[in-house]
Amino acid sequence: MTTHRADFELNRPGALIAALPAVLGFVPENSLILVSLDGGEMGSVLRVDLSEEVTDRLVHLAAIAAAAEPEAAIAVIVDAEGAHCPGCNEEHRLLCAALADALAQHDIQLWAAHVVDRVALGGRWHCVDRCGAGGPIDDPSASPLAAAAVLDGRRLYARRADLQAVIALDAARGAGLADALRRQAAKREAAQRDDPVGCARRDVRRALAVAKRVAAGETPSGTQLAALGCALRDAQVRDTLYALAVGERAGDAESLWALLARSLPEPWRVEALVLLAFSAYVRGDGPLAGVSLDAALRCDPQHRMAGMLDQALQSGLRPERIRELAVTGYRLAKRLGVRLPPQRSFGRRAG
Repeated sequence: MTTHRADFELNRPGALIAALPAVLGFVPENSLILVSLDGGEMGSVLRVDLSEEVTDRLVHLAAIAAAAEPEAAIAVIVDAEGAHCPGCNEEHRLLCAALADALAQHDIQLWAAHVVDRVALGGRWHCVDRCGAGGPIDDPSASPLAAAAVLDGRRLYARRADLQAVIALDAARGAGLADALRRQAAKREAAQRDDPVGCARRDVRRALAVAKRVAAGETPSGTQLAALGCALRDAQVRDTLYALAVGERAGDAESLWALLARSLPEPWRVEALVLLAFSAYVRGDGPLAGVSLDAALRCDPQHRMAGMLDQALQSGLRPERIRELAVTGYRLAKRLGVRLPPQRSFGRRAG
C-alpha cells in the first residue's frame, strides 16, 4: 500500500502516525507497521499483526520493503496495552532491533521506531528506546492523506475486519449456487463449442448489463450470478472486463465484482476477487486491493494475475502503471464487437 506526498511532514511522528489509517484504509490495532522513505516522501506502508510469530515474519517484511529500494524506513508499533507497560518496552525494543537487522541486509536503515497506544485523537506515542521523545497523535480525520482519500472516493474503515467484510464470502449463498454453477458451466461449454466468439461477446454484454442493474440497486438472480461466475473463467471474457476499471462506469463494475466475490464459492470467486483487486488498485485504493488479493491467493496460490498484482502492490508500483494493463481489454472488446464505456481521466492524488 503506497502513497506519495511531497508535502507530508515525516519528521513529525504525531502526524505520520495519524496518517496511517488513510494509507491502510482502516485504523490499525495490535500491529507492527513499516513505513518506507523514498526521496523524503512516504513510500510503501506494510503492516503485520503483532503476535508471537511476528519475529519470524521480519525477514519477509524486509524483503518486500526492499523491492522498491527505499532509502530508509520508520517502524510504528501499535499496542494499546504494551505502550504503557514498562515490562513490554524491552520486547518492543528487541523486536525493532531484529527488524533493523533484517532491513540492514538490504541496505535499508531503520531511521526511527515509535510505540503508540492507539491511532486516534488522544493517543500518545514514544520512541521505542525511551529516548524521552514522545507526544500526542494528531487527529487522523484531519490528516492531509485522509482528505485525499475522501476526494478519491475511498472509504476508511474503523477496523481491518470491516474492510475484509467487503469481500467476506456468504457461505450459505455460495453453497446454494453450486448446482446453478454446474448447470451454467455445462450450458456455456456447449455454446462455446458452437460459437466461441459469439459466446464471449454475449458474456461481456451480460456483465455490462448486470453491473448497471447492480449499481441501480437491483439484486441479480442466482442464475445470473452463476452465468457470470462461469464466464469469468474464460480468459477472453475476463481479460476484456479488466478494461472496465479505467472506464466511466468503473464503479458499477466494481460493485458487481464485490457482489460476486461475496456470493460465489471457490474456485469461481477467485476471478471476481482479482477483478475487484485490479479495479481498486487502478483507482488508488491499496487497502481494498490488498485484502482482495490476499483472498484470491488463498483460493489459488498460483493465480498469475493475482500474484503479479500482489507483487506490484507490495513493491509500491504506482496505479498509473497498472492502468496500462487495461488497454488490452479495449483491444479484445473491439475484436469481439463490444462497445465498452469510454476511458476516464485520472487525477494525481495520493494513491
